[in-house]
Amino acid sequence: MPDIRIRDAAQLLGVSDDTVRRWIDAGTLVSHKDDAGRMVLDGRQLAEFARANAAPAPENPLGVGSSARNRFTGLVTRVVIDGVMAQVEMQCGPFSVVSLMSAESATELKLEPGSIAVAVVKATTVIVETPAVSA
Repeated sequence: MPDIRIRDAAQLLGVSDDTVRRWIDAGTLVSHKDDAGRMVLDGRQLAEFARANAAPAPENPLGVGSSARNRFTGLVTRVVIDGVMAQVEMQCGPFSVVSLMSAESATELKLEPGSIAVAVVKATTVIVETPAVSA
């Protein structure tokens, strides 16, 4: 399993380095030293911790049912309408989501900076990237 440095773990969990260190001191997370003598966390253990301690998704402000499970409630930060198309940008927690749609749809939905909306992602293709691995 990969080892993850404390600062990287903190960034992945959306907390401070000090919070991760407090969790280590409290025994909530277990660390060990890598070959360079740095304190690191086991990647598998961190993944289990992240899943078990994930904040619940915010309540759906639209109150609609959907088969899509990837729902990001957020704040519309920018709307650019250019002819028949619109680009809608949202900030959903730490994630920025951009949607391209028809200008008519953006207008009908009354999307404007400051609006609350839900970005629903249902895709048959999800690309997963990892850091380059040396052979």
